[in-house]
Amino acid sequence: MTHPAASRRFQWFSLGVLVYTLAVILWGAFVRATGSGAGCGDHWPVCNGEVVPRAPTLQTLIEYTHRLTSGVATLLAVALYVWARRAVPKGHPARHAAGWALFFMLTEGLVGAGIVLLKYVAQNASMWRAVWMGLHLTNTFLLVGAQTLVVWAAAGRARMVIKGQGPVAVMLGLGVAGMGILGISGAVAALGDTLFPATSLADGLRQDMSETAHLLLRLRVLHPVFAVGVGALLVLVGRWVARLRPSPEVKRASMLLTGMYVAQLCVGVINLVLLAPVAMQLIHLLLADCVWMCLVCLCAAGLAEDAPRFEPSPAPASSVEPV
Repeated sequence: MTHPAASRRFQWFSLGVLVYTLAVILWGAFVRATGSGAGCGDHWPVCNGEVVPRAPTLQTLIEYTHRLTSGVATLLAVALYVWARRAVPKGHPARHAAGWALFFMLTEGLVGAGIVLLKYVAQNASMWRAVWMGLHLTNTFLLVGAQTLVVWAAAGRARMVIKGQGPVAVMLGLGVAGMGILGISGAVAALGDTLFPATSLADGLRQDMSETAHLLLRLRVLHPVFAVGVGALLVLVGRWVARLRPSPEVKRASMLLTGMYVAQLCVGVINLVLLAPVAMQLIHLLLADCVWMCLVCLCAAGLAEDAPRFEPSPAPASSVEPV
């Protein structure tokens, strides 16, 4: 049996790993937004052919810092997995989640390396770069989701069960799929903002509507539409799951999901009006990750094997005696 103090230390460590990973993700977005992805050239894992760059430019420092912090994040993912194997018994959901967190951390590094080696950085405006950005965002969501589940399960919560969940599993699946599509469209929109900056809101609209506009600009306009549609879907999913699985944790996750998405939508509008300054892009991404984590917690609580199920009250029997 795990000692309570050791269990709490593992919980705090898993939370610290998640927070640090989010910081690394934001710095990666800063690399893209500032056009510093080519700061180390097309070399990986070395930087411009050197282990430690000499006389680096500012872009090189930004990219090199991201690589160093990403390396630390990988070591923390390894430590989290090793600690999970020691802290919780075999078959515990935290151990499984830590294994997936390590896997997606490794694939995160491989996707990042692919983007550098294939030169999908700086001013590269090819559609293949957009595909890789979408792949990168998807992997990032999976990584953050797995680490969130480690934190969730480390608190001693029940494991998730999909079989036999009926419409709850379907609704949550739709929410996850919608959030994934929205995230990919956001990654493409952010890439378009970086490569084709507008001088005003009217100029940005003209760019999007021009018949000769780059495909990235034509795709950019889809993100606000998806944001409204997916937002409505997530609110509906949260309310429905809270009704069918009326546990305090489900209700709390549903409320957080709705509140966080409203905040994300407001920041998205501000980001659009201010022409996507770097600081607002980072806040927008952070809130997107927070919405995703709330959705993951809603899934974990709603699909928990010990989650209470809504049982409709039987119709009252008629008090009229049959003749």
